[in-house]
Amino acid sequence: MHSIPNTVLKKLKQRKTDNSFRQLNNNSEKIDFSSNDYLGLAQSEEIHKKLLNSISKKPLLGSSGSRLLTGNSNEIESLELELTQFFKGESGLLFNSGYDANVGFFSTIPQKSDTILYDEYIHASIRDGIRLSFAKSFSIKHNDVSDLKQKLQIAQGNIYIAIESIYSMDGDEAPIKSIIEICKTVDNTYIIVDEAHSTGIYGDKGEGLTHQLGVENEIFARLHTFGKAMGAHGALWLIPSKIKEYLINFCRPFIYTTAMPFHNVQHIRASIWFIQNNTHLIDLLRKRIKQFSDSMNSHQIAGYSASTSPIQIIKITDNNRIKRISSLLNKKGFDIPPILSPTVPKGEERLRICIHSFNTLKDITDISSIIAEAVNEA
Repeated sequence: MHSIPNTVLKKLKQRKTDNSFRQLNNNSEKIDFSSNDYLGLAQSEEIHKKLLNSISKKPLLGSSGSRLLTGNSNEIESLELELTQFFKGESGLLFNSGYDANVGFFSTIPQKSDTILYDEYIHASIRDGIRLSFAKSFSIKHNDVSDLKQKLQIAQGNIYIAIESIYSMDGDEAPIKSIIEICKTVDNTYIIVDEAHSTGIYGDKGEGLTHQLGVENEIFARLHTFGKAMGAHGALWLIPSKIKEYLINFCRPFIYTTAMPFHNVQHIRASIWFIQNNTHLIDLLRKRIKQFSDSMNSHQIAGYSASTSPIQIIKITDNNRIKRISSLLNKKGFDIPPILSPTVPKGEERLRICIHSFNTLKDITDISSIIAEAVNEA
């Protein structure tokens, strides 16, 4: 048996002292108000049947190597083309996950003489990519275009501006059109949008928020991930063809990882096919979001912040209290884990409630009443 380093034990103890210790839970039997499976595609029998049918015709289990060695295939390349056409990009490059894609892009494309400006609420995967980059970096106050203008004045070289179309912890939209207009006045600015939480649920057929706004051609790089509303796994960068060539040549998370296996490729393809033929689910999701916000507002719950996205939050600024509320909800049969610091800054602890097209109106009215009761009790 190896002894455990004291530094590790000390940090674990501190987490428990702060009541922010994380553990794996399995709440699969609970009513889902926490997953990112907004349209229920991860549970779709139709997608499952289509996937099994495609796998039976070519039963390959593993991809056998990285794409630059033995892992590339006609299936991967044709999927990249299909996705690029669907999302209306110049070219696309598949990654095994959104995390890999963001770490790879931001650690590779910005150079030592460049600057990265990123929203302070940007996803951890982008922060980790920035940490590995040689470029200078500065955070921007959340959705604050005035602060962006100020930071642009001190930025040097090529300037990469990193935002999310829908922010994962607040569910609010980035002021994309305003950012585009600002960047038109500054040379060498490149906007990068992570569309993880708008893929599949914004746009005519789930093409994302930038498409819905009609500004996709103004964005230098867009990331679409398939592990949320699309119910699959993996991610796609929509980028200029020369940037695709650069990533293939220099992006370590792309070069040195095993390629996406055949069944994963076919799963993404089946999900894209399904959503294009079932856009009523997007309309139903929007209806459920409105019903939830109306129900919550009728209870006048302190800390509730409505959004037009599936992500709804109630700020409860204390780890102990929010754990009690989450526990009460759990006992009532609803899966809503607490979001604790340091996942969010201290004082920003919250319940993060995700609405789905498969949540019933009864589910929504019930949980609104139970949340109101739990917030008052805890």
